[in-house]
Amino acid sequence: MLNLSPLQGLLQRGLKLLASTGGVAIITFVAYSAIPVNATTVGFAYLLFVLVVASTWGFLEATFSSILVSLAFNFFFLPPAGTFTIADPQNWIAFFSFLATSLIASRLSATAKRRALDAVERQEDLERLYTFSRAILLIDGASPFPKQLAGKLAEIFGLSAVVLYDRRSDEIHRAGPSDFEGMEEQLRESALQGTFFADPRRNRVLTAVRLGSEPIASLAIQGGPMPDSVLQGIANLIAIGLERAKAQDLDHQIEAARQAERLRTTLIDAMAHEFKTPLTSIKAATTSLLASPNQPEESRTELLKIADEEAERLRELIDDAIEMARLDAAHIDMQSEASDLGQMVRAVVASMQTAIDGRPLEVLLDPEAPRIAFDGRLVKLAIKQLLDNALKYSPPGSPVTLRVRYTNGTVGLEVTDHGKGIPILEQPRIFQRFYRSHAVDNQIPGSGLGLSIAYRIMQAHGGDLTVTSRPGETTFRMTLPVGPKGEPG
Repeated sequence: MLNLSPLQGLLQRGLKLLASTGGVAIITFVAYSAIPVNATTVGFAYLLFVLVVASTWGFLEATFSSILVSLAFNFFFLPPAGTFTIADPQNWIAFFSFLATSLIASRLSATAKRRALDAVERQEDLERLYTFSRAILLIDGASPFPKQLAGKLAEIFGLSAVVLYDRRSDEIHRAGPSDFEGMEEQLRESALQGTFFADPRRNRVLTAVRLGSEPIASLAIQGGPMPDSVLQGIANLIAIGLERAKAQDLDHQIEAARQAERLRTTLIDAMAHEFKTPLTSIKAATTSLLASPNQPEESRTELLKIADEEAERLRELIDDAIEMARLDAAHIDMQSEASDLGQMVRAVVASMQTAIDGRPLEVLLDPEAPRIAFDGRLVKLAIKQLLDNALKYSPPGSPVTLRVRYTNGTVGLEVTDHGKGIPILEQPRIFQRFYRSHAVDNQIPGSGLGLSIAYRIMQAHGGDLTVTSRPGETTFRMTLPVGPKGEPG
């Protein structure tokens, strides 16, 4: 395919020289025929024209114009007119002074223009580098950080292709409307050895990205010419960005480990506290039986009944702990079957009589509520968390109400207590894992897991868990859909 760029450049330059010739001709005609002026005036006009050409087009066109105006000045305005001969020696001095002045002026003007253009380009490069640095700070975690980095670089600097090789992950990330293949080995070599490669014919540059003196990545770009200082600035910003991304990943890993450790510790503490009560009762019953084996049958039966009930409660606590561990997995496997939510509520209340401890408790069931499909063990755990929350955060003598409702194609349970209430600003956060209000954090024991567990159980069933609260009354509403549901969440 024929490359038209050099031909276009020659054509443009030819047109500029032709225009310069036309400009000299017009000035000469006006000064010689239309409005006759003296040689000094026309000399200044010629000099001004040369300066305009130099500042507009460049030194080559200005030099050509200087020679033309010198010849025209000699031919038309220095005696003897109409020839290229100069009779007066002083006119020779004037002629060469004019030629030298026009050449020097054109040179100075072209240099000033080039420096101004260089300053503008440097300013634009600085602005692009600043924009790129800001873009690095705003990159999110939607896609791999190096890939977004390459995309931002191509976009901001207008590059046709960008390839970034991350040595730590051994991954290559590409961006830009074009692409160039076959440089994988060169990219890896540059990231290992810190080598530099340039292909001026294709406008390609490959450089190492260093953090200090150690190469950590390599960058290949394709586009217009780029100063070395700008290229190194880009490489330094990329190194800083990659190191920042590494630090963020490490922070996330540390936070995940910290949360996992906190969850493990919290679960162990909570299970130890919950297990202690039934174990104490069982131990007391068995110790009494062993100490007095000949006590009346009625007493022995009562002690065995206590031990049996507390052993059953201990089994339920172990089951709950297993369910809580299941909820920490990414995917919850449910075993749904048609059940009566009202019966489930009554079963939970019966199992929590020790915690209720004679509190006024009202259970209201909607007789029209149909049987629905749900995982009984998970929903039972969610109800226990809501009831336990109501008992803990309301005064000992205040009533607690559990109401099962059937409305708008859902079966729901409302748990209402008459505690201090939840501040409006905290209500959106109470379903977050480990979140506890600062007002009760050191006053009421808890892990901050109960509501988050209940919330996730409802989500897994395609339902919802919401709260409305004001001073003196708080109601949690859990809803379950009626009818078949898709894959559990």
